[in-house]
Amino acid sequence: MSTQSSAAVISSAIAAARVESYPDSRKPIGSIRFQPIPLSLSYCKSGKISSRICAMAKPNDAETLSPPSSSSVDMMTLSPRVKSLKPSKTMVITDLAATLVQSGVPVIRLAAGEPDFDTPKPVAEAGINAIRDGFTRYTLNAGITELREAICHKLKEENGLSYAPDQILVSNGAKQSLLQAILAVCSPGDEVIIPAPYWVSYTEQARLADATPVIIPTKISDNFLLDPKDLESKLTEKSRLLILCSPSNPTGSVYPKSLLEEIARIVAKHPRLLVLSDEIYEHIIYAPATHTSFASLPEMYERTLTINGFSKAFAMTGWRLGYLAGPKHIVAACSKLQGQVTSGASSIAQKAGVAALGLGKAGGETVAEMVKAYRERRDFLVKSLGAIQGVKISEPQGAFYLFIDFSAYYGAEAEGFGLISDSSSLALYFLDKFQVAMVPGDAFGDDTCIRISYATSLDVLRAAVEKITKALEPLRATVSV
Repeated sequence: MSTQSSAAVISSAIAAARVESYPDSRKPIGSIRFQPIPLSLSYCKSGKISSRICAMAKPNDAETLSPPSSSSVDMMTLSPRVKSLKPSKTMVITDLAATLVQSGVPVIRLAAGEPDFDTPKPVAEAGINAIRDGFTRYTLNAGITELREAICHKLKEENGLSYAPDQILVSNGAKQSLLQAILAVCSPGDEVIIPAPYWVSYTEQARLADATPVIIPTKISDNFLLDPKDLESKLTEKSRLLILCSPSNPTGSVYPKSLLEEIARIVAKHPRLLVLSDEIYEHIIYAPATHTSFASLPEMYERTLTINGFSKAFAMTGWRLGYLAGPKHIVAACSKLQGQVTSGASSIAQKAGVAALGLGKAGGETVAEMVKAYRERRDFLVKSLGAIQGVKISEPQGAFYLFIDFSAYYGAEAEGFGLISDSSSLALYFLDKFQVAMVPGDAFGDDTCIRISYATSLDVLRAAVEKITKALEPLRATVSV
């Protein structure tokens, strides 16, 4: 089963999914080629995929509909910008796993990057009180002054960064902040430098801005950290934005200050180059690792757009609250975009955000207890999965993901399934035959690995390890591991 076919099955399996194929002219980016993903049921018809997954697959137009008449072509035409986007494979697999669970299949879900903890009670109460007090109307586009002042205080106390409230833009989640920042600073033809593995939306958001993603692969032997020499070799006069994520999704890697300082010295040589620093996981970090905000480095304050939010550390994913901090003129440009897209974030969520920042430095004891649990889960997975023959792991220093190299099992034949040739086919094998949902590494720009989210209980993780171990045993006989 090829990357293309296995990805097609995963994409097809969601009943509501209707995905356009990418143009054949898509060009490789760096060393990574993004292949077309046709929507088809042919893989179900081959008999290699289980009936429970195929039962949810929705036929594509070619299999059920006659070609559109010439009079309806214009009506059916989509924007090339939208057609060129890849769907988020994280969301695809998360939705598929949820659909399987709803249909009675006991899937262990390790795909979504969502804390399993409840929103802290003082934060939830602040949201409830906002409703009771009638604080349910539109807010300032940039966010309520109380929250922006609280964010400024947080950035000063925790990150050593001095901002005024007009340098803060509160948005409906960090993802919106990222997109608005990219749209605000990138022009058609600009290059966005993205170390791989990367979060799935970076490349697609760059394309929405008509910019060109330039991928710089990293190595598991280097803990997936960007080599400054590789960065320097990729920079050109078109380089506009470097995206850094520390702690990293999907690897959990944390950039030490010394390495960030090397990167900053390179950035300083390129006057057009800005840095988009995604720090959404900054509080989920395991000692002795420490977090350094890129904007705090010499000469980088005016060159850095810092993205953060409340979803991960404070278990507030559904509240949809994030923010951008940076130079005033760029924040103003992002605010102008937001004013034409969503306007201000939820008034209720903003009041909850104020309460979250009031829990204490780095979230206080409440967040510290969550991080303690994440660390215990990480240690269990690293020990258990690291003991499996052929598996390679870079121990994460933050976030709640393991990015595991299973490539030693590529080329294996699974009875009743077929050839496992890549991360997508292996992820599908785990899901279809052993009911464990994980995200294939090709979604993050590294096809050797699979991402596991350990934002779930130890009991669930123990069951997952048992199933993963059992799934790999029959493959070992067909490959040299």
